[in-house]
Amino acid sequence: MQLRIAIRRRKRSKVLVQHCTRTRGRPAPGKTSSNPEDVGKKIGKLFGYLKDYVSCNESIIENLYEEFKKSSDCEDKDLNITQLLKKYGYPVEQHEVTTSDGYILTFFRIPNDGPVAFLMHGTLSSSDDFLTIGSNSGLAYLLADAGYDVWLGNARGNVHSRRHVSLSPSCKEFWAFSWDEIGRYDLPAMIDYILDKTGEEKLIYIGHSQGSTTFFVLCSELPEYNKKISVMVAFSAVAFIFGVPLLDIFSPIVNPLETALIDAIGAYELLPRNRFLQFVSDTLCPTPASATLICGNILFLMAGSDFAQINATAAPVIFGHYPAGSATRQGLHYGQLSLSGKFAQYDHGFVKNFKKYGSLTPPEYPLEKITAPVVIFYSLFDRVTPITSVAKIKSKLANVSKVIKVPFLQFSHADYLFARDVKKLLYDTVLDILPEYVDNKC
Repeated sequence: MQLRIAIRRRKRSKVLVQHCTRTRGRPAPGKTSSNPEDVGKKIGKLFGYLKDYVSCNESIIENLYEEFKKSSDCEDKDLNITQLLKKYGYPVEQHEVTTSDGYILTFFRIPNDGPVAFLMHGTLSSSDDFLTIGSNSGLAYLLADAGYDVWLGNARGNVHSRRHVSLSPSCKEFWAFSWDEIGRYDLPAMIDYILDKTGEEKLIYIGHSQGSTTFFVLCSELPEYNKKISVMVAFSAVAFIFGVPLLDIFSPIVNPLETALIDAIGAYELLPRNRFLQFVSDTLCPTPASATLICGNILFLMAGSDFAQINATAAPVIFGHYPAGSATRQGLHYGQLSLSGKFAQYDHGFVKNFKKYGSLTPPEYPLEKITAPVVIFYSLFDRVTPITSVAKIKSKLANVSKVIKVPFLQFSHADYLFARDVKKLLYDTVLDILPEYVDNKC
C-alpha cells in the first residue's frame, strides 16, 4: 500500500569549498609540507592530467553527450525520492530520528516482509543515489523486488538531513563534524530505530565508500553493534591509503586550511558546484560535452571515470540528485588519512587532541573489534580504494567473509552506483550471496 508523503524539494546550498581526485606521490606518513610551491606543483599536475584525459577521449565524450542530450528532458531528474518510488509503483515511507547530539535525520523505507536491508551512502551523496540509475538497475529497487525490507539512510548535512534541535545550517557549529560523528551518532540512531520499528534483531548493512568508513567507526568504537549486523557489504572499503588528487593537494595543509581559510570565509560545507570547479571547467573543458560530462561533474573529479560504463542516458537524473552535500571536515578527515596512512580519529592539533583524546595525536580506530561478517567488493580501477587499501583493511578486520573483485577491469569508484552494467557486474552477485547470511524470509 502506498503512503502519501509530502516532502519538501531539496534546496541546493550556497556554500564554498572543494573536494577531491588522484595524483601519485605524497608526503611520507607523518610529514607535512605547506610550501605553496609544492601545492602549486600538485595542482598543475592534476590539471595537466585532466586536460590530457579530456583531449584523448574527445570523440567518446561527444558520443556520450549526444546520449545525454536525448535524455535531458527526463522528468525523473526533477522528482524527489518519494516521487520516484511512487512513479515506478513502489510503496514508500518517510521516517525521522534525532541523534543523541541533536541532528534530525530523514530517511526512507520501501516496506516489505523480508529481511531488513539498510543502505548507506558516501560523501556528497544521499539515499537517492541507490535509485537514480533507474528502476531496472538501481540497488534499492532490486532489493525490494527480491522481497527485502529496504531502508535508505541519510547522514547529517545532506539534503535530507539539514536540521538540528538548536543549530542552523547557516552557522559554523552545525558543520563541526566529520564522518566520525556519522558513524558514532547517526548510524546507531537509524539502526536502533529500524530494528525497533521492524521488530528484528539484525539487519543487512550495505555501504558505498564513506558508507563503509562510517560502519568501521560504528562497530569498532561501539562494538555492541556487531551483534545487530547479519552481514556488512562494502562497495569499496574506504579506510586506508588514498589516491585522490585533490586530497593529495590539500592533505599537506589540512589543519592550516581548516583554521585559516575555512574560518575566514565561512566555508564549512563542501560545495557541489563552486568557483574552483567553474575554473576547471572553463580552462580544461571548452566544449559543451566535456564541460557537462567531465569537468562539470564533481563525481569525475573525485573518483575518476570509466567511459565504457558511463550511463549517459541516466546522467540527467543522476546529476539532478548528486551532489547532495557534506561537511568540509569530512573531506579534511580523509585528507588526514591520506597524509598519515592510518585509519584514525580527527586530528584537531596537539592542544585540542590532548584535551579530547589524552594524547598529542588522534587514536587509531580499533578495527580488530569488528566481528560482524564483512563482504568486500573491490575493483582494480578504483582510484579511491586501490588494491593496497583493500589488502590493509582485510588484514585488520577479524571476520572478512568474502573479498570479491568486480569482473570488469575499468570499473571505477562511482561505477558501484552508476555504471551502465552495474546490475550484471555487481548487484546480481550481491543478491546471490545475501541469503547466506539471513534467514530465508524472501
